[in-house]
Amino acid sequence: MKEYFGLVRFSHTLFAMPFAILGGFMAFGLNLCESPPLYPRVCDLVGILFCMVFLRNAAMGFNRYADKEIDACNPRTLGRHIPSGILSARSVLIFVTINAVCFILSTFLFLPNLFPLIISIPLLLLAFGYSYGKRFTSAVHFWLGFILMCAPLGAWIVIRPIFIPIPAPALMLGLAVMFWSTGFDLIYACQDARVDAEQNLRSVPSRYGVKSAFVVSGACHVVSVILLGLIPLFYPLFSYIFETGVIIVALILIIEHIIATPRKGEQLDLKRINIAFFQMNIIISIGLLIVGILDLIF
Repeated sequence: MKEYFGLVRFSHTLFAMPFAILGGFMAFGLNLCESPPLYPRVCDLVGILFCMVFLRNAAMGFNRYADKEIDACNPRTLGRHIPSGILSARSVLIFVTINAVCFILSTFLFLPNLFPLIISIPLLLLAFGYSYGKRFTSAVHFWLGFILMCAPLGAWIVIRPIFIPIPAPALMLGLAVMFWSTGFDLIYACQDARVDAEQNLRSVPSRYGVKSAFVVSGACHVVSVILLGLIPLFYPLFSYIFETGVIIVALILIIEHIIATPRKGEQLDLKRINIAFFQMNIIISIGLLIVGILDLIF
């Protein structure tokens, strides 16, 4: 089992999970303002956690399966589970299938709300399709961002299944997550710019250069911060506490770019990118969740 956790980097579920939980708490906050107050069901909360874990496991496992030949030609990824022989391609595909089925079954916890079940298979196909995206489009980074955008939107819909009008706070949080995750994926992809170009794979760094990737990443993060800052205008339960958190997020993103951006004449530093990509983004997602919950409480 340890090998499979390593395959999907289970700890990285912390990237999107806090935003899903935040979206659910925001919807719950509005439900409490109803007359009478509406309280979430335990099965809904459990279902959100299950869906997040199983969908990510399936998507990440399929990505490793789809990229097995590509990974085998890249010195950075040669040690991954399939190219190195730790796991067979067949066993990874079985793992993906089990998690995909468990994801679909988890949506039954939301009944009688049928919407999560209806979109479960399209969402799986969207997540699986991402693994092939870099073979034909440089917009693959935004594809990943759109998938992660579904986390807070999905949690909101589970807790508060009201679709008309479209809930602006949930949409803005989802878009903020989309641009935030797209921005850090652009930075992460810079590590493979040369190898991707050699394999005719499309990404912003491989087609337009590392410098351009960092420029687009910075723009995405600016948009993400603006969207987060605008949420209290559409969500009256948030106040200066959440806005303070957004300012802190902006500062962390600035530091992230300072750390990851190569100095003039320097090569990309893998260690610095890992610090920016893994550690600081986890701080952002968990930190914003804590700030949002505190604002709802106080």
